[in-house]
Amino acid sequence: MIRRYLNTPDIIVLHGARQVGKTSILKMLQAELSQSGKAASFIDLEDLRMLELLDRGADALLAYLDETGQLKRGKLFLLVDEIQYLKNPSNILKLLRDHHADKIKLIVSGSSSFDIKSKFKDSLAGRTVNFEIMPLSFREFLRFREMDVDLDHPITAAPLIEKLKLLFQEFALYGGYPRVVLEKEIEARTTYLSQVIAAYIHKDIRDLANIRDVEKFNKLLVTLASQCSQMMNVSELANTVRLSRSTVEQYLFLLESTYVIRLVRPFSGNIRSELFKMPKIFFLDTGVAQLLWLKTFQQTLLGNVLENAVYCELFKNHPQAEIRYWRTQDGKEIDFILRQGQDLLPVETKVSGHRLNLTAMHYFRNHYHPKKSYCMALEHDATRRDETTFKYPWELICEPKK
Repeated sequence: MIRRYLNTPDIIVLHGARQVGKTSILKMLQAELSQSGKAASFIDLEDLRMLELLDRGADALLAYLDETGQLKRGKLFLLVDEIQYLKNPSNILKLLRDHHADKIKLIVSGSSSFDIKSKFKDSLAGRTVNFEIMPLSFREFLRFREMDVDLDHPITAAPLIEKLKLLFQEFALYGGYPRVVLEKEIEARTTYLSQVIAAYIHKDIRDLANIRDVEKFNKLLVTLASQCSQMMNVSELANTVRLSRSTVEQYLFLLESTYVIRLVRPFSGNIRSELFKMPKIFFLDTGVAQLLWLKTFQQTLLGNVLENAVYCELFKNHPQAEIRYWRTQDGKEIDFILRQGQDLLPVETKVSGHRLNLTAMHYFRNHYHPKKSYCMALEHDATRRDETTFKYPWELICEPKK
């Protein structure tokens, strides 16, 4: 996807949490460009010397590139990591893009959309192409494990299905941070992900918003992690952590903007019984959620963790779809409703399909008439006959047709 924009004048911007692979992507692009005979240079703004240079402006950078001979081989692909460290990134990026696009193509990364948006001015509107880099999807997880599996076609071999069940459970329990996926020992995974939480969530994000009451902010994180996949009452949450409602809402916005959580709103078709307004809370990495809450990883996959893992897969694989949940006053609930255009796709998640109660799904189907409905389960009930199709969590969900 990124490659198709390499020959445009627009600035390519990668943003996402720390350690999800932005730097690796930049270096991979640099290697590909160099191998194809193009000039490519990588600048890490954690290097204070380079940070000082770029903070002096476009002329200082151009002089440096000229002096080091990097502009002599034709158009230079300039890859800049951690762009948010600049005092005024918009100014230098706009000047380079508007006046020097013939000789410099910019590809930059930043550690969060909140940080980038707070420093990127309106002057960059229409000049950037943005990509959100998330923890690995299950498909990417399999590639990292060197599993050559074609998930685009039905898998019928029983041994492979059993293997994929175990791998998806592992993926759901430990999350999709690349380094965690590559670590074999649970202790090493715990240590590494704890470091990510300490550096990114407890320090970077806290410093970004100048959070003073650290203890209450940390308590909020733990409380949110304990409620993953559940409906969230902001007023009750504020009382629990002893913060004002407005402060909690501010922190929730911050955590969404820095790729820690997502709030999923309820779907409503204007039926009177659908009065729930509370969002459900999901973490963009299930391993992070568990370590925040339990300080360790669960050994058994529970329903709320599976639901969170399925949400992450839906979010990554269906960026054009609106994801909601559905619940009525009398307790009928469906985990996810995917809406694209006028098409609806209800999705339920269960560790075991044998325990699936389809009353809510029947009610939803009768009222909204979706073309399909799915139950994502690790264990299927082959004896059931219903309009709802059982699928494994790794199977691609067909997007509703536009």
